[in-house]
Amino acid sequence: MEQTIEQVVRYIYPFTALVGQENMKLALILNAINPKLAGVLIRGEKGTAKSTAVRALAALLPDNQVVAGCLFGCNPDDITTMCISCRERLQGGKELDRAKRKMRVVELPVSATEDRVVGTLDLEEAIKKGEKRFEPGVLAEANRGILYVDEVNLLDDHLVDVLLDSAAMGVNTVEREGVSFTHPANFMLVGTMNPEEGELRPQLLDRFGLCVQIEGILDPGQRVDVIRRRVAFEEDPAKFCSDWEPEQEKLRQRIIAAKKMLPGVQVPDKMLYLIAEIAIEMGVDGHRADLIMMKAAKTMAALQGREEVGEEDIRTTADLALVHRMRRKPFQDLDLDQQKLEDIMGGPSHRHLHAHAHKHEW
Repeated sequence: MEQTIEQVVRYIYPFTALVGQENMKLALILNAINPKLAGVLIRGEKGTAKSTAVRALAALLPDNQVVAGCLFGCNPDDITTMCISCRERLQGGKELDRAKRKMRVVELPVSATEDRVVGTLDLEEAIKKGEKRFEPGVLAEANRGILYVDEVNLLDDHLVDVLLDSAAMGVNTVEREGVSFTHPANFMLVGTMNPEEGELRPQLLDRFGLCVQIEGILDPGQRVDVIRRRVAFEEDPAKFCSDWEPEQEKLRQRIIAAKKMLPGVQVPDKMLYLIAEIAIEMGVDGHRADLIMMKAAKTMAALQGREEVGEEDIRTTADLALVHRMRRKPFQDLDLDQQKLEDIMGGPSHRHLHAHAHKHEW
C-alpha cells in the first residue's frame, strides 16, 4: 500500500511561531546570516524550546546547492571551501554535477567518541596502497549545516575544543601516525545546556561567539499563546505550517538579503571605539569580545537593511556577545549590567572617541 505525501512528510514547528525568547531567536538568526560569529550557546532550564528553535531554524533556511555525490556537500560555486576531490575535478576541467540539499541539523550525542566526531583514517590502506581512505565523522556530516550539541557542558572538554576549533577555522584535520586528511567543516555550532547540571570552563565559554540565557516565560498571555499554538500544531501540523508560511517566507527573504548585504556593511571608526570602550568598561578579558561585538553589530545592521553600523546595532547585540565573558564570582549567575551598558553608550566620553580615530591609521 502506497503512502500519501502527507503521511511521509515530517512537519517542523515554524520558527516564526515560537513565542517569546527573542534573544535566542536573534542569536540564531545572526549566526545563520554570518557563520563567522562562531556559534551560539543557549543556556536555560528544560522545556524552554531550545531544541525546537534549532530545528525550526534549519527548516526556515533555504536549501543548499551542493556537488552531487560529494561526501561533504561542497558548494559548487566556491572553490575556496571545496574538498580536495571537488577542487581537483574542477581544476581538471570537469563539470561538477549539482543537487539541492535541505539545511541539515546534525546532532552530536554526549557519548560521542573523538573518532565519531572527527572521522577516521584507514592507515592500513594508506601504507599498502598510498591512498587515503577517510571515513567521515560528524564534522563532515555537518559541513554547510547546523551542528547541534545538546548538554554541551556534559561533553568531554577536549571534544568541545575540537568542535570550537573546527567552527572557527572552517576545516577539520585528522592526523594518524604521520598521515593526515583535511576536509571543509563550515557549520553553525549551536550548544545548549542546563546550568543546573554543571558549567563549562570559562576558556570554552569564551570560544562561543554569542550566548543567550533563557528562562521560562512568566507572562500569562504568552504562556497561553504557547499552549494554543502547540495544540494547533499537534492537531493539524499541515494547516498550522501553511498558516505560518507567509511569515516564514518573509523572514527567509530577510536572511537571504542580509547575507548578500553583509560584506558591504561598514563600521565607522567611532563605532569601533565605542565597542572597545564597552569591552574595557565591562571588564572582559582578551580581545575576542571586541571582535564578536563588531561582527554581531555588522550582521544586525545587514539584517535591518543598513549599510553602516550604528549605536542601535551595538546596543541590540552587546548582551549576546558579552554576557558569558563577564568576570563573575563562583555560583554567580550570568548577567549583564544593562544600566551600566546604557551609561557607557549614553555617557559623554564615547561621543568624543571618534576625534581620536583620525590619529590612528590601521
